[in-house]
Amino acid sequence: MTQVDDDRATAPLLQMRGIVKTFPGVRALDGVDLQVRAGEVHCLLGQNGAGKSTLIKVMAGAHQVDAGEVLWAGQPVQLSSPVAALRQGIATIYQELDLVDWLTVGENIFLGHELARAGFSQRAATLRRARELLERLGHQEISASREVGTLSAAGKQIVSIARALSREARLIVMDEPSAVLDGEEVENLFKIVDDLAAAGVAVVYISHRLEEIRRIGDRITVLKDGRSVASGLDARGTPTAELIRLMTGRSIEYVFPPRLRKTPAPDIEPLLSVRGLTRRGEFADIDFDVRPGEIIGLAGLVGAGRSEIVETVFGARRADRGQVSVAGRVLPNGSVRAAVDSGVGLCPEERKFQGLLLDQPVYQNISLASLRRFASAGFTRPAPERSAAMQVAATVHVRPADPDRPVRTLSGGNQQKVLLARWLLHDCRVLLLDEPTRGVDVGARTEIYALVRQLADSGVAVVVVSSEVEEVLGLADRILVIGGGRVLYDGDADRIDENRVLDLIMAGTAA
Repeated sequence: MTQVDDDRATAPLLQMRGIVKTFPGVRALDGVDLQVRAGEVHCLLGQNGAGKSTLIKVMAGAHQVDAGEVLWAGQPVQLSSPVAALRQGIATIYQELDLVDWLTVGENIFLGHELARAGFSQRAATLRRARELLERLGHQEISASREVGTLSAAGKQIVSIARALSREARLIVMDEPSAVLDGEEVENLFKIVDDLAAAGVAVVYISHRLEEIRRIGDRITVLKDGRSVASGLDARGTPTAELIRLMTGRSIEYVFPPRLRKTPAPDIEPLLSVRGLTRRGEFADIDFDVRPGEIIGLAGLVGAGRSEIVETVFGARRADRGQVSVAGRVLPNGSVRAAVDSGVGLCPEERKFQGLLLDQPVYQNISLASLRRFASAGFTRPAPERSAAMQVAATVHVRPADPDRPVRTLSGGNQQKVLLARWLLHDCRVLLLDEPTRGVDVGARTEIYALVRQLADSGVAVVVVSSEVEEVLGLADRILVIGGGRVLYDGDADRIDENRVLDLIMAGTAA
């Protein structure tokens, strides 16, 4: 283990020593050490499955340790429940925000510790205190009486942070807080984190984006295979190559595999053809073709219409105008069944809510689009279904290799592989990928890039939506820059650079 010397004599607010947590058949944490000081932003890095989620659930009191000790302000404590953790001053904001959509902002902020007198809720006091907290966060424009379900993802996150402050939290854990935010919203989040740290609040920050760690972090702890392989690293001074080596056990960069086939010639008939596709208020007059073996990238800000475009191509949304054709055959408007039957597959942005049956086993999630292949007299034949799914899961390296394991228990990278395996089993001809590496660690990300390349090299037409310009440029043969629901640029990916893409996105004018 490496350790960066720090001359500051500040005693840790939270200290975890030799933390062990075991689940049936899995040792999730195997002697983890962590020290977090008041007023610092301490970043947790590690691949999916490294133990980050388990560790923060120990901090939150959701899991109890099997061995090791936790010290709070120098004193041993038992974080025996989420309530116990909150009483100590530890609040956790999970990636999947636990807000109640039909309650107001103020009610959500004080949920579980309502302001009451003589058994009656004090609505006026709740609204006043909620407004004070929102003002402290610089978001007084959010009405305390507004229903949370009407807020954007960024607004809901602000409410979650306000809830943590309402508990007078001294340490706030943030799990992938920027995953659903656009650039401006991320900068606002960073400002809030900076302000919290300046006020003496400790922040444990989890992100797969190394550029965020550089911007927001003070120190880093790296987890690998349930162990802390480095603790207290300088967030700004530690080389990226060293961080990646610690996370993966090998030297690796954002590697985009080389193409085995040449870019399809323009005279080759497209597999996917989109003409004049329009949905009022979302996007208008979208035209593009994707040929066999070609990867098209859609770049743009969150809200530019990218996700809506691929969902409409897939039939999950109805177009107001335009048409989608696969191999020359026009698909019925708004028919997912027709799209799937024609060989179109979609890995959606919100894979947990839109793509996966979280409580079902891996093999059933993989076979979902191909059930007719395994049906006889109206009944599914489990043995061939399971066998076929296992073969495809092995091809894409789903880990652990347990077809009966509930998908909910897999890491983000492996959940994404399950979705890819679904369309491999279905022999799809057109694959739509919406944010395929969001919430995926650097090792799994590289594996997913390789899988996408292999599919293209086998003749599949691929469309990739990504908020990361580097990813779009690295994967795609051709790129469409989307802004305000319109195509601002359509051209070869090797003829445009990241700065030009960003200029187009920000300017919002056609090239």
